[in-house]
Order: sequence, then C-alpha cells, then structure tokens
Amino acid sequence: MPKGAKKSLSICRVPGIRVGHAQDMKARTGCTVILPEGGAVGGVDVRGSSPGTREVELLKPVRNVDRIHAVVLTGGSAFGLDSACGVQQYLEEQGVGYDVVVAKVPLVSAAVIFDLFVGDPSIRPDKQMGYEACRNASADEDREGRMGVGTGATVGKVGDPLRRSDGGLGTCAEELPNSIVVGALAVANSFGDVIDPDNGEIVGGNRLDDGSFLDSVAFLKEHPVDPFRRAGTNTTLAVVATNARLNKEQAIKVAQMAQVGISRTTRPAHTMYDGDIVFALSTGDREADVNVIGTVAAELVARAVVRGVRAGMKG
Repeated sequence: MPKGAKKSLSICRVPGIRVGHAQDMKARTGCTVILPEGGAVGGVDVRGSSPGTREVELLKPVRNVDRIHAVVLTGGSAFGLDSACGVQQYLEEQGVGYDVVVAKVPLVSAAVIFDLFVGDPSIRPDKQMGYEACRNASADEDREGRMGVGTGATVGKVGDPLRRSDGGLGTCAEELPNSIVVGALAVANSFGDVIDPDNGEIVGGNRLDDGSFLDSVAFLKEHPVDPFRRAGTNTTLAVVATNARLNKEQAIKVAQMAQVGISRTTRPAHTMYDGDIVFALSTGDREADVNVIGTVAAELVARAVVRGVRAGMKG
C-alpha cells in the first residue's frame, strides 16, 4: 500500500481482520472467510428459522471457549459447510487453534445461504474452495457484489422465484473516536425485498412485467400460503467486527443489535424460510460502550446489505 494511503472502508478496516473469497462463476456459488489475526471473541444471534450452521453453539454463553479463529459464509446450502473443513486445514497448517496439548484445533464457525437454484446445483463450495479462500485472504479486500458467498445470492422470492433479483456481498466500516473501528460484511439472499432505509426504495426484489418491483409485504397479505413453497431457500448473513474489547456476552449483544440492520433493509425479514444470522467479533482491547458498538453495527449491516444488492445487480 502506498505511503499515506488509507485502508479501504471494508470490514478489513478493523485491525487484525482479513477477508478471502473463492468462487465458481460458472456454477454461481462460492464462499467467504473472515480471519481474525490471533482469534477473536465471538458472539452470534440467529433470527431466521431455517439456518444452516457449524460451530455456532460454542458461541453461546456458558460454553468453555470464547475465542474463535474464523467465520465462513458459504453458498451450497448445508453441502457448503464442507468449505469450513478447508479453512480448518489451512489454519492448522499455520499453527492456529485451540491448544488441546496433542493438537491445536481451529474453531471455525460457519453459516450457509441456499443458492442451488442458481447455476449448477451439483457444484457446491467444498474443502478445496475453503482452503483457497484462506489463501486469497487479504487485509485490503473490499470487493462487493457477485463475489465469494455472494456469487449466487438472489433476493425477492416471495412471488415467482424466477423473477428474483441478484443479491450479493457488501461491506463497509466506520471509524469512531479513540480509534475504535466497527466493520460489517453481509450477503443478501433474502425471501423478501431489499429496500434502501433512507428512502424506502426497493433496490432488489421480485420483478413485474413492467420492470418494477413487486411489493412483497402487500403480496403476502393477499397470498398468505402459496408463496411459501420453497421453504428454507433464503438467508441474510452478516459478520460485524470491532477492535473494541468485548466479552462473549457483549459480543452476543452486539450481534443482536446488528440484526436490526437486516430488519431495516429486508421486508419481510426473519421469516420461517430465512436463516438470518449475525456473527460479532472482537479483535482488540479498546474501551467502548457496547450500546454504541451495537448501534453502529446495525447501521453498517443495513448499509452492507444494500451495497451488496446494488453491486450484485450490476453484474
């Protein structure tokens, strides 16, 4: 990076965070890995009723460990969880993991989106793709749209699923006083519309014949059953990170507050047919108010969701 240049305003702006992507553009699927240097205190909040996850239970209170070594967001539905094995292999080779004397076990949390209706459903993120994403990881990664886990993401499946819009991966960050940084990365693959919370405009959803968007909420009020035939095929996932010092309970609170960002931008959100999940990572030791971190995280998740859809629709 040239002297004096500032790191891009992605989640990588948070000190210690690297992001890597790997994808198969022809099959329209991929995965994204978030690697906190030295591990991070982690928290999670699950709001959707159709989640696909790995190593999420250990992020809850009264569990033995509070630090994890990676988060993987992946396409391929439950099949795509295999990509986390590649991340685990990469980290073990780097000597990273929870020390159990006879080995260091990398703790890799993961969550999936369902993208099997797009591209080739027989090709899913696997161990090799997860390993490749780690090799591609950088502290300067700021690409958005059809990248990594966002490669096959779509939004607006309330009406005719074939009229959905492309979703995508978005990321952003904000620096607060005292050099505290909060960043977010999100992938929108939602059942409902994605709207710009600043003006209420639908930026991604189900297309009508005239090119405008279906109002999914209004449609659901008149069609309460038929749209639900493809249950479990949708999800918005997000990771928020900060260099503020958080314990596990505070990280969970930040993840809970950050879910508001999904609610602000996705209509409807957290349905029986979405697997909406937010992970929160604390990489540093700077003193901060958890309420401030959570409030900023919610704003950034909302911004990342909209950015990802806008970038994805551009191709």
